[in-house]
Amino acid sequence: MPDPELHTTLVRGLGLFVPLAALVALGAWRAPSRRETAAMIVSGAWALLTLVPLNLLALRVGWWSFHTDGAVWLGMPMDLMVAWVILWGPLPALLLRVLPVPLLTALLVWVDILLMPLAAPVVDLSRLWLIGEFAGAAVCLIPALLLAYWTREGQLVHARVWAQAGLAFGLMVVLPVLVLGAVPSGSTLFAGAQAVALAGLPGLAAAREFARVGAGTPLPYDPPVHLVTSGPYAYLRNPMQTSMVAVYVVLAALLREPALLLLALSALIYGAGFADWHEDGQLRAAFGRRWTDYRSAVRPWLPRWRPWPERTPGVLYVAADCAVCRGVGAWIAARSPVALDLRPAAEHAEVLYRLTYEAPDGSRWSGVSAVARALEHLHLGWALTGWALDLPGVRHFAQVCADAFVAGPRPSRAPRSEGEASGTGERV
Repeated sequence: MPDPELHTTLVRGLGLFVPLAALVALGAWRAPSRRETAAMIVSGAWALLTLVPLNLLALRVGWWSFHTDGAVWLGMPMDLMVAWVILWGPLPALLLRVLPVPLLTALLVWVDILLMPLAAPVVDLSRLWLIGEFAGAAVCLIPALLLAYWTREGQLVHARVWAQAGLAFGLMVVLPVLVLGAVPSGSTLFAGAQAVALAGLPGLAAAREFARVGAGTPLPYDPPVHLVTSGPYAYLRNPMQTSMVAVYVVLAALLREPALLLLALSALIYGAGFADWHEDGQLRAAFGRRWTDYRSAVRPWLPRWRPWPERTPGVLYVAADCAVCRGVGAWIAARSPVALDLRPAAEHAEVLYRLTYEAPDGSRWSGVSAVARALEHLHLGWALTGWALDLPGVRHFAQVCADAFVAGPRPSRAPRSEGEASGTGERV
């Protein structure tokens, strides 16, 4: 009769070794490119952050359970979790070299269905375990594969940035809080969420600016192709790292957890040390004098009050025949915006229907988004307001309200007189 302990050791050892060996073999066959490395990172992060709650749910509803000792967290053996993350994250990202997404998805689900029963007695499957299997494929595997594919092909940069922001929050904030057991109580949850959102706002806006202006993401292996000096980068050189440090400090105070202060210190040391050195070398080589001028004028951790004068400029087009639009334009002009021109909408080559903000590369924002972009040219306080106003959901609600109660979309027309033209706020 086989030794149960030996059988368990064999299942856990092979379960970890086989996916890891396959990943190493694919990497040795052909070294991953920068985009493939980025794809492996994002797909692995997605798999990790979704497989953990999937298995917790499976334990709770009885799809399957684990029967083993050692290296177990919340009832889950960590070696098998790592193996599953590799099998549904980095490994498929490399297999995209030879297989399309639909075929690869079907193959991996089929392999998992074969392997799960072989993991007994470590994994005890119930009659309904296939429900959990297909739920995992829908929530964990398919999104991880899509993220890997989009990253590999350089597609859907905005979706990838939002996914990376969610992954960063999950890995660097939610997971440490859960591991430390410092989950906030109901009385502090709402206030804590607001404080964390405010601390993280510049970092989120900076990540979005990478996609909007730089056509890249915060991942070092998938960086912007243009130097980004707009948005939070007009005020601060390291807005994402600064936001992360601020989030840790806020959480440490709210949850009274000193370990989070150690995370804040670690993030600060990493950002001021290796990350700053690596970033300087990469950006100096890519952008030369433009980067060194920016670096000398914008601090890494302490924000400017007014934006850097050499930041990416913008133009705000204001309709002459819209009283509300003229009022907004005049209000902005009175505050001496930095690197922002205000022009009559009739000067634009196209017919504009709302306040419109345009960047030198032709990127365009209208309505509430245009106002939010213009606020970035005033000072840090108004910039924070603009970043919050331009968040998805907030922006859409504000636009609906503006259209319904203030000034709905209407075609711009040429000014009827010299005096009316001056009311739009000429170039500033």
